[in-house]
Order: sequence, then C-alpha cells, then structure tokens
Amino acid sequence: MAAAEPSLTQLLREARQGDRAASEQAYAHIYRWLHDAARAQLRRGAEHATLTPTALVHEAWLKLSSADFEINDRQHYLAMASAAMRHLVVDAARARKSEKRGGQLVRVTLPDDGVPASANEVDVLSLDAALGQLEALEPRLASVVQYRFFGGLTEVEIANVLGTTERTVRRDWRKARAFLHRALSEAA
Repeated sequence: MAAAEPSLTQLLREARQGDRAASEQAYAHIYRWLHDAARAQLRRGAEHATLTPTALVHEAWLKLSSADFEINDRQHYLAMASAAMRHLVVDAARARKSEKRGGQLVRVTLPDDGVPASANEVDVLSLDAALGQLEALEPRLASVVQYRFFGGLTEVEIANVLGTTERTVRRDWRKARAFLHRALSEAA
C-alpha cells in the first residue's frame, strides 16, 4: 500500500523548516488555484502593464512562503493568499498611479455573483479604501469581499475559513456590496 500524500499544511510546515522538496511540492499543490485566482483577478481590471497572472502567483507565493505564521489548513492558506494578492494588486495600482507619465488608475469590476458587469467598474485604489472603511465597521464583511473578490474563494470555502454558514456568507456578500457601492458612489 502506497503512503498517503502529505497535506498542504504539512508541506508548508516542512518548507518553513527549510525543506526545499516540501516547498516545491507545496507550490505544485497550490499553483493551479493561485493561477486561476490571479487570472480572474487581473481579468477584472484593465491593462496591468507589469502584472501577469504568473507574476502575481509568484509574488503571492514568495510573500506567503517568507511570512512568519502557522497555516492551519488549506482554507486558511487560501485566505492568506487572497490577502496577499489584494495587497499586490493594490501596490501595482499605486505604482501605476504614481508614474510620472501616463499613470492611470487601474480599473476592476466588482462582480455580482461572479459575473463581471461593466457598469460596476471601479478603480482598485478606491475599492481598497472603501474596503478599509468596511473593515473598520464590519471586519467579517470585509473578509468576505477580500476572499471572494481578490482570492476567488467560493461561498463554501469562505464559510469554512470564517467558521460560518454559506447562507451567512451570501448575506454578508450582499451587505458588503451595498456598502461598497454606496462608498464608491460617494467617492466618485
């Protein structure tokens, strides 16, 4: 009988302890999900001159692999990856905005049930600021947006990460979208 494959959590633990083979296995284990989430994230935006899905995956992986925290399970890792990708996309938008010539805001779409709608386009910096306001008022709602929008997690995965039900996640998503819509409309 063949030995069971180690879990992502175990691989990440071993990688943090310096096991290069475990690091490579963990990366291979999670790469497809990270790449799909990155591609979806960048597809929502306009041109990202220097940010490709592969670059976003590598940057998020590097950021997380050097972080000093314990990963509880796959969902926890995906939640942390969502946060890392959010920060990387926002940093890229800030860099583009601050360019001497041609620095324009990066446009993203806040989808309704995962379907992009051009009427819902907002710039990523305004979205990040509004998300910060939401986080100050309702941290769980902000987490739902971050996990779904920046990380591409499903309602089931978000419910597992937050320790709540899918129904609560759906309700939180609706409330968060309403808050963000209002905040972004006022900022415009």
